[in-house]
Amino acid sequence: MDHHTMSLTLQVWRQQNANARGKFVTYKVDDVSPEMSFLEMFDVLNEKLVNEGGEPIAFDHDCREGICGSCSMHINGRPHGPWAATTVCQLHMRAFHDGDTIVVEPWRANAFPVVKDLVVDRSAFDRVIQAGGYISVNTGNAVDANSTPVEKSNADAAFAAAACIGCGACVAACKNSSAMLFMSAKVAHLSLLPQGAPERKSRVLDMVAQMDKEGFGSCTFTEACEAVCPKEISVTNISRLNAEYLLAGLTVDK
Repeated sequence: MDHHTMSLTLQVWRQQNANARGKFVTYKVDDVSPEMSFLEMFDVLNEKLVNEGGEPIAFDHDCREGICGSCSMHINGRPHGPWAATTVCQLHMRAFHDGDTIVVEPWRANAFPVVKDLVVDRSAFDRVIQAGGYISVNTGNAVDANSTPVEKSNADAAFAAAACIGCGACVAACKNSSAMLFMSAKVAHLSLLPQGAPERKSRVLDMVAQMDKEGFGSCTFTEACEAVCPKEISVTNISRLNAEYLLAGLTVDK
């Protein structure tokens, strides 16, 4: 083994399904290149497990380019691992050292039940979006881009909020398992633009109601969510959401 590779000990959460009891299982992984991504390291481990007649570790992945948000792993107590503004697929093994022990778990939240091993069911997020995260449009000819002026500050804030990839790291990091950062990003990017105006009141009321129904906790503003967000969504969106919610509650048509 050349000196450029690492040997690591992984403690991985294994759980057959939502109802089964899970437990940590220890694996040794050798010949890990610092240039591998965290998921590639898991691919190598899974290949080894399969070759030995074992069952591969189930984990979510799709794009492997930091875009889709599905690679949800809790690594050494931090969603998406030690690097800031990074998804697991973009985390490289040079973040760790030879001989390290790495603890890998699924998201821990009642609203995200474990499907298997490191895979959780995040359809609660989809249902929150379905409750109001859309705009109604009359489809016809495309409108000229500049026909509806939008203040630059609003356009920039909407664009920043729209960067949310719905990975759920905010929920996993929150001691209350609150979905407020996700919620606020989705509400902000629509409410800041004129296209989002028709549903402005109903959207926030419906989405918050669905969020509560899904069993997410309340926000106590510890800002742990912003700290682990791979897209660095700002907690100022939560303040904006609270204002939107208050306004909608005061002015909703009975």
